[in-house]
Amino acid sequence: MTAERTPNTNHLLLYDGVCALCHASVKFILRFDKKEQFVFAALQSRLASDILKPHRIDPADLDTMILVENFRGENERAWTRSDGAFRALYLLGGIWRVPALGRYLPRFIRDRCYRIVVRTRYRVFGKYETCPLPPPDVRRRFLDQSET
Repeated sequence: MTAERTPNTNHLLLYDGVCALCHASVKFILRFDKKEQFVFAALQSRLASDILKPHRIDPADLDTMILVENFRGENERAWTRSDGAFRALYLLGGIWRVPALGRYLPRFIRDRCYRIVVRTRYRVFGKYETCPLPPPDVRRRFLDQSET
């Protein structure tokens, strides 16, 4: 599946496919993304690996959610760690721009907090054996589904 099949798509969120917290984050974005500007793929997918190479990001690094803004566009840019999380909130718009103001905190503080969450996410939130299939009504927004 390609982003062109989802006309309003502008941004790709790459997430750890077996992380329960990451899945909760994807569900959150799906719920509040009324413009359907986000599509998704698991970091473990071949698609993610291909996308990350030009950005010089190691696809084996599952310690970050990666937002690819303007996916397949002229000004494509990858955001990692807290930068990606805050940028995704900002792009959701509306009330979600308020917590996105956290991006103005110093990066070393934001990323330190982010790393603490990453280190404990499986223990606190759980882990799936395999990447769960998305519900049929949103499956078209998951670009790596053709690989499964």
